Amino acid sequence: MRKFLQILLVSLIISSCGEFQKVLKSDDYNYKYEKAVSYYESDQYNRAMPLFNELSTVMRGTSKIQEVSYYYAYCNYSVGENLMAAYLFRNYTINFPNSKHTEECAFMSAFCYYNEAPVYSLDATNTSKAIKELQGFIDRYPSSDRVLRCNDLIDELRGKLSRKAFENAKQYYRTESYKSAIIALDNVLIDFPSFNNREEVHYLIVRSSYLLAKNSISTKIEERLKETLDVYSQFKDNYPKSQYLKELESTYNNTQEALIQLKKEKNEI
Repeated sequence: MRKFLQILLVSLIISSCGEFQKVLKSDDYNYKYEKAVSYYESDQYNRAMPLFNELSTVMRGTSKIQEVSYYYAYCNYSVGENLMAAYLFRNYTINFPNSKHTEECAFMSAFCYYNEAPVYSLDATNTSKAIKELQGFIDRYPSSDRVLRCNDLIDELRGKLSRKAFENAKQYYRTESYKSAIIALDNVLIDFPSFNNREEVHYLIVRSSYLLAKNSISTKIEERLKETLDVYSQFKDNYPKSQYLKELESTYNNTQEALIQLKKEKNEI
């Protein structure tokens, strides 16, 4: 029985392949279109795609070209070819601006870039591109039911960018590039006002400020120590119950002692 089922399965596969080859070789483009739609609707995207690819050329200028273009874009999307799908969806909106599918395709073009956005630690080019495309959709269709989804996706993508920016800033801190760390940390606060770990950003700014002052040339030490007192005061006002406050109080005391020592040395000269 098992052997019979295996033989039957092989026969069905061979028959199916033979049928597909017959469709590929056919000169009846209406037949090809019907079979392509049938393959698509049964999730056989790898079979539907070459047919729609051919039909997108031979049916140009006919009444079916809109649907061919629509299906062809979705075939690419369905097999994970997001960048090609984004290109095809965008072309659809350009070529058929008044189609019933135009708004949907505009969203899908942006969504394909969202699918290509990597984890936060990798290159952020596609993440930024996805945000731009999603915002472009919102601007174009402000009353669309898809706007809320776009905003959620943008928030998620900006979360990736903010985490990447924060991790880059922390790397400056870890490698003792304190001046660069302060600039990068300040940029996180400015560029991502909704960043969910602002307390740690402010903490690292205080620590970086102190360590920068401590390792500065003599003409810069006093100015930078005073800057440390300023950022510490801001931290304490903003986070009076912070877990970092005990450590930063020690930083504050060390800063005060360093300033007293500097004043003492000046008076001795």
